[in-house]
Amino acid sequence: MRKIVYPRAGGVETIEIVEEEDPVPESGQVCVRIHRAGVNFAELMMRQGLYGSNPDFPFTPGYEASGVVIGVGDSVGTLEEGDRVLAMTGFGGYSEKVCLDARRVIPIPDSISFDQAAAIPVTYGTAFHMLVHLGRISEGDSVLIHHAAGGVGTAVAQICESFGASLVVGTASTPKRGFVESMGMRFVDREEEDFEEVCKELTDGRGVHHAIDPVGGSHLLRSYKSLRKGGKLYYFGASAAVKGEKRSRLSELRMWWGMPRFDPIRLMTSNKAVFGIHMGLLEDESVFKGHLASLSEMLEKGEIDPVIDSVWRFEKVADAQMHMHNRKNRGKVLLDFSPE
Repeated sequence: MRKIVYPRAGGVETIEIVEEEDPVPESGQVCVRIHRAGVNFAELMMRQGLYGSNPDFPFTPGYEASGVVIGVGDSVGTLEEGDRVLAMTGFGGYSEKVCLDARRVIPIPDSISFDQAAAIPVTYGTAFHMLVHLGRISEGDSVLIHHAAGGVGTAVAQICESFGASLVVGTASTPKRGFVESMGMRFVDREEEDFEEVCKELTDGRGVHHAIDPVGGSHLLRSYKSLRKGGKLYYFGASAAVKGEKRSRLSELRMWWGMPRFDPIRLMTSNKAVFGIHMGLLEDESVFKGHLASLSEMLEKGEIDPVIDSVWRFEKVADAQMHMHNRKNRGKVLLDFSPE
């Protein structure tokens, strides 16, 4: 089998594709023949050495995948060979075959494509965890989302529509205006407009109920100021530290230097909340499985439908990651590991 490896920190030129023996499932595991693997911005940061929770180099990235069960270990009674599944790999998903704990593998019906399944766990799982599990989003709520044309941004837009949000403000670059507006969001040009002012103008000066920020640095404080009293801020990334496909120490320093320090007294008096989100480090797997069960039901009902930007043959992984580094994607980027 072949798999993608990050041998050391660096640019896309460091990525390697290696061949090794096929894995064999241990007790409690299943082996999955991967058809699609999701590409996430976190995996780009890992390659640069910017992500604090990845394994030591060398390692194979890949949080999420979809495919077919081809091997079943002892003590697995819920899955069998031939099952079409969604796999929450954590790491190792950029592979033709992967063995993992059967509890992290969920059967999918024939009505759900491999593309849809691989696009669900990270982007929709993160959006659902923030807005529904933590935020208790309600009909009539207002939401601010940055990088609105990306995987999480499009997931947020669809979840907001499903739960009856009255206003979704999405920031993105000028070329993405049409796409963001087609998702039902009020587009804000991140280069030309002040999203804080727009949020206040659209809410009669009160601010939004929810603000979702994957940028970090001083940008995070502006998102916080866009909230109304009683609002909730969710932080789940640090894209301000990434200015290209190679690591920039200056961008990192600017991001960390600008990171706000929230005053607990002011949080209390304003009734605001700040949540840090890292789904890869969520210890209670039953919570995430509950999210996926809810999302699968929403998908089957047509309440959500993952927006697939592009599918790249896995040998083109460097091109797929550069596509994301250059902020060209509109929706989810996937790698194709299906048998040729």
